[in-house]
Amino acid sequence: MTDKYLPYRNLLSHLILIVAAIVLMFPFVWMLSGSFKDNLEVVRMPPNLIPDTFKFSNYVEITKFFPIYRFLGNSVAVSIVTTAAQIVVCAMAAFVFAKIPFRGRETLFVLYLITMMIPMQVTMTPLFIVFQKLHLTNTYLGLILPGIFSAYGTFLLRQHIMTIPDPLIEAARMDGASYLRVFMSIILPLSKPALATLAIFAFMASWNNFLWPLIITSDKELMTLPIGLSKLQGRWATEWNILMAGNVISFIPIFIVFLFASRYFIKGMTMSGVKG
Repeated sequence: MTDKYLPYRNLLSHLILIVAAIVLMFPFVWMLSGSFKDNLEVVRMPPNLIPDTFKFSNYVEITKFFPIYRFLGNSVAVSIVTTAAQIVVCAMAAFVFAKIPFRGRETLFVLYLITMMIPMQVTMTPLFIVFQKLHLTNTYLGLILPGIFSAYGTFLLRQHIMTIPDPLIEAARMDGASYLRVFMSIILPLSKPALATLAIFAFMASWNNFLWPLIITSDKELMTLPIGLSKLQGRWATEWNILMAGNVISFIPIFIVFLFASRYFIKGMTMSGVKG
């Protein structure tokens, strides 16, 4: 028996999704619009979405406040290296926890996950002291190392790797393949959706990280884009149009990463986390 109300339900669902999409997209559209206005037009009431005159010079004027393209390059380099290293570390740890049996594996994994309950603000001070003792302050390595470890990333990949049939690994082992060969030839190719999902999360986390770069770097040449954008917010007044232009520049790399990994991202979110 067919549901005669099904077309109306589908129409209602699509209308709700369209309204939700418009609500979610509006801040980004407003940010893009404001990046082409002058400062008075940004705060004018009633507001207008389309600028009276497009002021492309905002993207040039931002360089007068700080070396944004230097900060942009720092953010890109740190985020890419951090993401790549985190994927390698988390994938190897997830493979061990999912497919290599050893005594105390489950207990160790639970202890591993407990670290997710500890806020970074708690560990930041001792971590800074350790990095200071190792002379890693004001270095790219100091910016990158804390982001390599991710208990959540390990959990995400482990849940996906557990769905890979054990006979595949057992057959490879019987043919003489080492665990490293199994990891490289079987686990990684079959985990592309989950790896893409983790890549997006890791890149976004590293890209938007503000507090750790703020305390680990004092050299202007090593600062990342979030720190630079914070300098656009003055104590008494803020150049909102310049700030929005900087945010547009900051948004573009994340959008590009998501654009290339979106098809894997959706598949990875549906396939991971379904097996405990």
